[in-house]
Amino acid sequence: VLGVCGGDGTVNAAARVALHHGLPLAVLPGGTLNHFAYDLGVEDAHDLAGAVEAGEAVAVDVGRFTAENAKSGEPKEGYFLNTFSMGVYPELVRQREHWSSRIGGKPASVLAALKILRSDEHPLTAQFRGKDRALWMLFAGNCTYHRPGFTPGRRLDLADGLLDVRIVHGGRRPGARLLAAALTGPEVRSPAQAAARLPRLRVDGLGEGTAVAFDGEVTHVQGSLLIDKLPEALTVYRPLSNLR
Repeated sequence: VLGVCGGDGTVNAAARVALHHGLPLAVLPGGTLNHFAYDLGVEDAHDLAGAVEAGEAVAVDVGRFTAENAKSGEPKEGYFLNTFSMGVYPELVRQREHWSSRIGGKPASVLAALKILRSDEHPLTAQFRGKDRALWMLFAGNCTYHRPGFTPGRRLDLADGLLDVRIVHGGRRPGARLLAAALTGPEVRSPAQAAARLPRLRVDGLGEGTAVAFDGEVTHVQGSLLIDKLPEALTVYRPLSNLR
């Protein structure tokens, strides 16, 4: 058994080791953000100890991204237990979480979008099926999240085999598109945004130094990127009584 106490970035690092060595993972939340532990139903040491003692464990999916044109020093392959994103998503989430407790979720999303528009941020360019697209953000969740918008909520099934993909387009009047997405969330069908649940997604035409974020960590890629899943690849302890 490999045990880890920390936030999502620390848990991600431990999960890579557990995957490589075929070890079950015991996760204790101990960071600023503990999305994976909480989605497992582990909120404290009592929850985790009970699951380990009872041998209560499940196999969960692991998200993966592969940079096909990675330069020397860049990771060829990376993994995520929670989320993968490109564009302004990490900053939108940071701003929204900063303001949501004061003014509420939807107003905080709009304020976050306004702050992005007042900064030097611009939509990035990528290719999907050979066509150039301008994007404010691309979000891919490891399994289905059950709240629309910029900061999706909890996951009920950590082994559904799907990526929860949400995109906010740039295109004409990119500022208006970002604000529209902030008001409605990507679950709403409109020219400004799209949402789908897919087993894999390929993105081409990424410029040099394109930043991608995964479980709170950041790296840079270019060229082509494949985002897919390793179904039920990681065994983790969780209190099964919380599922009943």
